[in-house]
Amino acid sequence: MYIGIDVGTSLVKAAAFDRAGRQLGVEARPVELAVRYGAVEQDMRAVYAAVVGAVRALTGRLEQPVELAGLTGQGDGVWLVDAAGRPVREAISWMDGRAHRLVDEWLADGTFEAVFRRTGSAMFPGCPGPLLAWLDRHEPTSLDRAAAAVYCKDMVFQRLTGAERAVTDVSDASMPFLDPRTRRYDDGVTELLGLAHRRRLLPAIGDPVATGEATGEGLPAGTRLANGPYDLPACALGAGVTAPGDGLLIVGTCLASLVATTELDLAGEPAGLHISTDRPGHWLRAMPAMVGTAALDWVLATTGARHQELDALLAEAPPGSSGVRVLPYFAPSGERAPFVEPGLRAELLGVSLETRPTHLVRATCEGIGYAARHCLTAAGLTGTLAVCGGGTRSPAWTRLLADVLGRPLRVVEGEVGARGAVLAAAGRYGVPLDTAAWTGPARVVEPDPDRAAYYAKGYEEHLELLARARERARRGPGPFGGLTGC
Repeated sequence: MYIGIDVGTSLVKAAAFDRAGRQLGVEARPVELAVRYGAVEQDMRAVYAAVVGAVRALTGRLEQPVELAGLTGQGDGVWLVDAAGRPVREAISWMDGRAHRLVDEWLADGTFEAVFRRTGSAMFPGCPGPLLAWLDRHEPTSLDRAAAAVYCKDMVFQRLTGAERAVTDVSDASMPFLDPRTRRYDDGVTELLGLAHRRRLLPAIGDPVATGEATGEGLPAGTRLANGPYDLPACALGAGVTAPGDGLLIVGTCLASLVATTELDLAGEPAGLHISTDRPGHWLRAMPAMVGTAALDWVLATTGARHQELDALLAEAPPGSSGVRVLPYFAPSGERAPFVEPGLRAELLGVSLETRPTHLVRATCEGIGYAARHCLTAAGLTGTLAVCGGGTRSPAWTRLLADVLGRPLRVVEGEVGARGAVLAAAGRYGVPLDTAAWTGPARVVEPDPDRAAYYAKGYEEHLELLARARERARRGPGPFGGLTGC
């Protein structure tokens, strides 16, 4: 059997597949986020223990030989490790907002755009550039003690294989230090960010993806393991999104829109990123928005509704939610795609004493759909669109998304990121697999023409509301509110 390991933000999953791509079983372990005053951190020891526990339980339950394993996980953030891959401090998550003032400064003085023109990656507060610069200003001793500033899956790979040095892949390195043309670090970027003296912390790039053998912790000793790509491009592989113009929408904690391309355009609006893939000359134009299922989670919790009630709640409110609109930008670090606005916050509009939880829930799902349409348009979607992620477990929300997006959705089920991690590993080890069989959709959801026409107008209204909200965000908070911290 083949094992795919996906180290997510809130859940670690290990999935097993047979040679035909059929999913044999899944084991999952939750991992916690510590959120306080804009800071979002994770315990690396707990994350690694969750990986070992999930993999051990899966391999023990299925009791079949493991031929190959692939590893993927959350991107961005900063995971400071020593030479053995063990934590120097808590990991700083991609959701962290402490570096938002640095990003504001770089937006104002031109540094932000200069980095994008070199790398095709638009920085946001939770990506390694701003976070390393923040640590350099406020916590330099942590950087002094670290051997490398890696990404989540890189820490796990080094620990599982006992590798002597930290290594990442071109997909994770794409944000924000990689030159997408040479597939090597651009030292001009570290200079622009004031991090030239920290250059040693950037891990070596495994191009092609780094491989190694497991030492026996979790995976059986000697199991062949490949490190990468990270979760967004891994999901694209798992959904079969490789032809230029085809796209993928991941409806998860992060609402990620990706479109395959062979064109590297660094002259457009500085937003999103160009993710380098295993194939030189092929990129994913990515718009990984901060908005996602976390926004719906907040609304459900606030209204006292349960996730199991989502389909019924969506059915109770009409399209347009009786005039209630939600701009679903709840992340403490603002938004990062298809624009960067660190100060942007969520807004609820059209709410009155007649508003019911069902209106707020549907308006939030519609708002997330509009945000997805904005991202996919900016990413250059022209071909087919696949969707995956936790949000697609709701048939009603999936139908709503098809209507809001105005196009058919190829729904890919199961552990798509873990599936992509196995396909990447198979490519690196020369193991032939039937990619079409591994990546076929479970079903296709067609949009309703009348509702699609209604939502096309709603999308234009969403863009107008968003433009005004962004203007308010740039003016900053009033005299009685605002973020605290450095």
